[in-house]
Amino acid sequence: MKIFTKTLSLTFLMLALSTVFASGQKKRHNAKQQVLTDRQFWLQQMDKMVKPVLYNLAKDSLRINMPKVTSIHIDNKEHRIKVQYVEVLGRVLSGIAPWLQLEGGDAKEVTLRKQYREWAIQGLKNSLDSNAKDFMNYDIGGQQLVDASYVALAFIRAPWLWENLDKKNQELMMKSIITTRRFKPVFSNWLLFSAMNEAFLAKFGYTWDPMRVDYALQQLEQWYVGDGMYQDGSTYAFDYYNSYVIHPYLATISNIIGTKTKDYNSMFEKIKKRNERYAIIQERLINADGTYPATGRSIIYRGGAFHHLADMAFRKALPKQLSAEQVRCALTAVIRKTLESPTTYKNGWLTIGLYGAQPNLGDFYNNQGSPYICTNIFLPLGLPETDAFWANPAAKWSAQKIWSGENFENDHSVGLR
Repeated sequence: MKIFTKTLSLTFLMLALSTVFASGQKKRHNAKQQVLTDRQFWLQQMDKMVKPVLYNLAKDSLRINMPKVTSIHIDNKEHRIKVQYVEVLGRVLSGIAPWLQLEGGDAKEVTLRKQYREWAIQGLKNSLDSNAKDFMNYDIGGQQLVDASYVALAFIRAPWLWENLDKKNQELMMKSIITTRRFKPVFSNWLLFSAMNEAFLAKFGYTWDPMRVDYALQQLEQWYVGDGMYQDGSTYAFDYYNSYVIHPYLATISNIIGTKTKDYNSMFEKIKKRNERYAIIQERLINADGTYPATGRSIIYRGGAFHHLADMAFRKALPKQLSAEQVRCALTAVIRKTLESPTTYKNGWLTIGLYGAQPNLGDFYNNQGSPYICTNIFLPLGLPETDAFWANPAAKWSAQKIWSGENFENDHSVGLR
């Protein structure tokens, strides 16, 4: 009996040790798997978000497989579904364009980019082929003016896309963009959509309409309210449209039109300074845990709320108060927070919400394509891994420093009229 008990005890001890060893091995294995650089994490999240869109478009199956989901507050469900395809195309491509333009990186990233380049070019061809299932009309309503401008912005950010379209499809793309001239923009940030389409034409050597650009620039100048912010139309709203549209569009349009005429030089210098001031405000809006004030319409655009800050980092235009690495860490926190909910995706597609699926947060114009504007937070992937944005060690952003009790520089508004 004693021998049996000893044997049994020894067996239990060996099993226990084996379990501890296996657990330790598993933990070490999992830890090894989970250690990603910020860039690897960004690429992982970008791939997860974008793949269903571009893969299906390249296979001519986007209309078949993309859910026909709209906001519960939708105004015209049938029409919003019709326009969701150009909408998702422009929003996805505008966000990943700088990365598609970039060369180099480690072998895994190069392979991933090669695949996405193939999907993007084939997808664009399908979108322009009137015999394809995924053919996209640009003339079925005013929303197409908005969506065409994001497609135009993608080409501006990634000339590689334009250069790798054949002449026939370049002409079809140009005509599709011009088609949207028939739509009168809403008296708001929409003026910049018209101007962006003209900037696209100017960049790639087509005849462009200076009046549409001038109208947008002059009106936005009238709408500037101070401290780096513009009102959106006739009234000011505390939302993220200064970042979703106004600042990134003004910066891009300025850069292109500034090569065509010197008439706006003084205005463009003011725009540049306002860009910098609003970047400072944006960085301070990011809380220590990656959350930010959920205020205003279109809040379901998730990380798109920091389109401007990401664009400033990508263009290496950050003000001296912001280091590249603190912005990287702040944006990484936003990406983690806005995408961590288990209901962020449904069957691989983004849901309508800010933290997972939150149907009540949708607006009357939101369809399945709308939330994909959040890909614009990935703009800094267009910087090589050797750039300070990626290469410098992690750094605290403003909220982390302030709320951990560090002594920190105070903040003051700036007029910039």
